[in-house]
Amino acid sequence: MSDGTPLGEFLRARREALEPRDVGLPDHGRRRVPGLRREEVALLAGVSSDYYVRLEQGRENSPSPRVLDAVAQALKLDAEATDHLNRLCLTVSQRPRDRGDTDVSPRLSRLLDGWEHTPAFVVGPALDVMAANSLARALHSGFERFDNLARMAFLDPAGREFYQEWERAAHSCAAELRAARGRFPESARIAALVAELSDLSAEFAAIWRTHEVRSKTQEVKHLKHPEAGDLFVEFAAFTVNGAPHQQLVVYQAEPAGPTAAAFGTLREASARWHGTNPANRAD
Repeated sequence: MSDGTPLGEFLRARREALEPRDVGLPDHGRRRVPGLRREEVALLAGVSSDYYVRLEQGRENSPSPRVLDAVAQALKLDAEATDHLNRLCLTVSQRPRDRGDTDVSPRLSRLLDGWEHTPAFVVGPALDVMAANSLARALHSGFERFDNLARMAFLDPAGREFYQEWERAAHSCAAELRAARGRFPESARIAALVAELSDLSAEFAAIWRTHEVRSKTQEVKHLKHPEAGDLFVEFAAFTVNGAPHQQLVVYQAEPAGPTAAAFGTLREASARWHGTNPANRAD
């Protein structure tokens, strides 16, 4: 059994997610434990069973790049999961530091505010919302707080209505946190958030145990706002130059389509709110 090292937990989870038929091995019926056996992974990777057991138990501290590539191929890891595997084997001195910055540059803030027709916001490694423009805040106005994407998805009841493909969104959030944990294993913020979500959401805890790894990329999301209705947004995330721990997230709508019209509705509602809220009036 794994001793609980991040490397061992990752290897075991990915091994248990595979069946013999997935890797071209004969299936001799029901097994007492799920997934591949350790000796089967060792065979596929071309290493001894004893070596692979040491690797999974955290007793092999410096596997070569060749061995890691062989294990990744044996476990059918994609490029991102393979990169994660390699990061788990870095020494403390080799790991990047999460500086815990909570500030967004003034230039980036001005860029966000200048996008009146596009929801845009900046998130940190733990999916904390660090800055957002008015349309992004209006888009997420149905949530109790627009502060952390993972907490919003798993702990706020509005998440299941807002994310029409909730399971997909939930898996994405957990996989993004797992990728961030691999990049910044010493981050107290990520550790605290994972502990909170694991304690308060059985669904998060179950997904977290699968060790899925995925960063934000590009895709289409189906969202539903309590006032604007259904929205189909094109989603993209970009690393911020000078602050690689931050990501700029942008939602776009098809020009002249229903979602663009809904964005207009949200923009008008946001303007009305700012105009009537005393906190936003000049003295």
